Amino acid sequence: MASQQSTVDFILEQAAAAAPSARRMFGEYAVYCEGRTVALVCDDRLYLKPTHAGREKLTSVVEAHPFPGAKPWLLVEGDLWDDGDALAALFRATAAALPPPKPKRPRRRRAPAP
Repeated sequence: MASQQSTVDFILEQAAAAAPSARRMFGEYAVYCEGRTVALVCDDRLYLKPTHAGREKLTSVVEAHPFPGAKPWLLVEGDLWDDGDALAALFRATAAALPPPKPKRPRRRRAPAP
């Protein structure tokens, strides 16, 4: 079952202080903060990328697999979704603990056909 856009919109609205964004990927959503993937929304459940900083911010740490074959991520319980400040702090702490994204190489331009 794919996640609903309304679920993603609610999470982004609640954590607006961290300026998160989301992209649809493989029928589900990836949540970005400061250019880093910090969370996934799969089956209308929020999974946080596992970092030491994220574990410290969560009151109860539950690991779960967002989809079959995936490594375990930290499951963020629904009661934390209602606390926008805590959710934003969780996203910011996770983003700060992750390495910066690698710069993309510029695309090579093809020579025009003769």
